[in-house]
Amino acid sequence: MAPDGSRSARFEGHEYPQTLPEPDDIQAGAAAPWSSLSLEERSNLTLERIESRLRDSLRHVDNSSIPGDPSSMAVTDIEGQPISRRSAVLIALFEEAGETQIVLTRRSFSLRQHRGEIALPGGRSDDGETPVATALREAREEVGIDESSVHVVGWLSPVVTLALGSAIWPVIGFMDARPEFVTDPAEVERAFTVPLIELLADGAFLEERWRRELARPGADDDGFFPIYFYRVPGDLIWGATARVLTELLCVVTGVEWLEVKRAWP
Repeated sequence: MAPDGSRSARFEGHEYPQTLPEPDDIQAGAAAPWSSLSLEERSNLTLERIESRLRDSLRHVDNSSIPGDPSSMAVTDIEGQPISRRSAVLIALFEEAGETQIVLTRRSFSLRQHRGEIALPGGRSDDGETPVATALREAREEVGIDESSVHVVGWLSPVVTLALGSAIWPVIGFMDARPEFVTDPAEVERAFTVPLIELLADGAFLEERWRRELARPGADDDGFFPIYFYRVPGDLIWGATARVLTELLCVVTGVEWLEVKRAWP
């Protein structure tokens, strides 16, 4: 399914417009968590600085293990069943000219779910597979990143996606240089990188609060839940990927994010 050109006016100008599953009830959300930081404080994001922030936030493998079973979050899917599907994504980072870049993919338009959306390399875990093993395997299969080129340094909070009944472990890995991508066309339309400084730029982040007719777990008392977007040159990042990026950017800038444990509706 190719993009059909329909999109909300607030996302005009993107090379790959996406059809968003928008509800009728949408409110403006909060400003970017890092909006009070100066542009200087949002720049010079080296791998060394990121590793230090991971240690400070107890998300580094040296001082904290990757979280275990997210069932402790007491979350069920939209049908009331306990979350049982497990998957992992790789936050693959490398540095160029003093700024860290992240590897992203555009999912194939031939996929049944989330077709054409921007994502992190990753996928469903095999039986008995650890989050690290899943993230590294999927990155190799999807975009050709060799496991030996990735140094796993940390993790982010498991993300529970209620719509799919899945729990996603984000694994953070450093690379010495920009990878040479070899994509699997059945899963990935293209692979590319974005500097973190662009995601932190003024105007890149957008939060909205959505409400659907059917109440979602994780919504507030009025039924609203936050949806995050990143408007980057030529593209739009949203959904669970944007939620993972928001935690990552809060960690690397040292900003507290109170939404970190919210389930993803």
